[in-house]
Amino acid sequence: MVSARALAWRDRALAVWANVWRWVLMAVGMVLAAYFLLERGVSNGAVTAAAVGLLVVGAALTSRISMAIPLIALPGLFVIARAGIGGTDLAVSDVALAAAFGTAVLLGERPFSKPMRQLLILNLIYQFATLFTVIVNPFTANTVEWFHAWLLVSGALVVGWAVGAAGYARLGLTLMLVAACGIALSTLVTGILQYSTGNFTGVYPEFPWSMHKNFAGSAMGFMALVVYANPDWVNWRRPTRTSAFWFLVLGMVMTQSRQAIIGFIVGLLIVALRGRVSGRSKLVLLLIIPAVILVIITVVEQIDSQNRFNSVYQRLDWFREVYALWKHSPIFGHGLRYWYTDTSAAFQPPQAELEVVASAGVVGLAGFIVMWIGIIVVLWRVDPRFGALALAVTASRITQAQFDLFWVAAQVSIPFVIAGICLGAQAHLTRAPDRSYKLRTSSSRSRSSVTA
Repeated sequence: MVSARALAWRDRALAVWANVWRWVLMAVGMVLAAYFLLERGVSNGAVTAAAVGLLVVGAALTSRISMAIPLIALPGLFVIARAGIGGTDLAVSDVALAAAFGTAVLLGERPFSKPMRQLLILNLIYQFATLFTVIVNPFTANTVEWFHAWLLVSGALVVGWAVGAAGYARLGLTLMLVAACGIALSTLVTGILQYSTGNFTGVYPEFPWSMHKNFAGSAMGFMALVVYANPDWVNWRRPTRTSAFWFLVLGMVMTQSRQAIIGFIVGLLIVALRGRVSGRSKLVLLLIIPAVILVIITVVEQIDSQNRFNSVYQRLDWFREVYALWKHSPIFGHGLRYWYTDTSAAFQPPQAELEVVASAGVVGLAGFIVMWIGIIVVLWRVDPRFGALALAVTASRITQAQFDLFWVAAQVSIPFVIAGICLGAQAHLTRAPDRSYKLRTSSSRSRSSVTA
């Protein structure tokens, strides 16, 4: 007599066998991409070949899984290596986001929920405010960055929404978690090698490509917040979330990225305040104490060193220089990414509002402030079951931006994709509360949401 479990495994094996041709297509796509790109001297050809090959696979799977390309693209948001496609300097994260956005627009579920529409409108307000600097300062980087900034926020929201609304919220966040754990592993290995030489400064992960410590720390911090919140519609098992959480936190601390640590603290407090956090889960909040001490110690050490070229003194010099530059065009600014064309100010302002006011003037700054206040208000009003995590990661990002660059690759798109997934998951369960997510669904019972 064949058991029910044996029959289930047989059905799964048959389903896998029936789709073997898709994996063959994946291999063919990777080979063709490698041939057409690597043989023509494209920069970072291996990375570019892999990205193109995966997109080919996603396209092949789209007929069966509508969100195949967005799902495949989610781990790509953590890849900041340059793609080198068509002579451009795009990061793989930008290519992945653009491909996912196109699919999400065509195949994503409609209509958007009210909170989702509100977030898109708020970003549209900012885009309209910065359109003036695009008109007043006509240079290529200015126009390109205007579209890029819109993609990083609205595009990321739409991608996340499409994944969550289609019922793939858990799978999407799991893929992102795997990518972040990959960065944590790279940080750990690089750190061990660095510490063995007696160098205990912040770790910059070196493989499979070089990453800045602020990017790596921020990426790990975002996903540590996701694991900490662990909404009931994700419902990762305790061993998985416990090990992943501490692994990501260890990697983030090893980078010594102050902005990542401070943003993580803010996110923890929001989840604790808005989420279902109780019992031993609250003990994780004790991380705030050593984290604050670490930030204070590193800042004091840099001040005491009197090294005029360390990050603290360098930022102070840049603040003065950006202010002096802004006074020459206070209303509409000097254009987005003006530091690419202005040799007298060839550095990106190291603080969000300072960057916006120098780039887009007081008009752009007003739009930026309206957008962020609106985002916080909208997400605060969302059911905490879905809104707590969305608010935590976006608030974490704007907090980080008070201490460093803002419009930087996946450091912007990752939290907005997560927020979009949260809102999409809410819509998915609201429209059909009895249907389950693909793969593994949430438990409807209320429970503690965090790592022990």
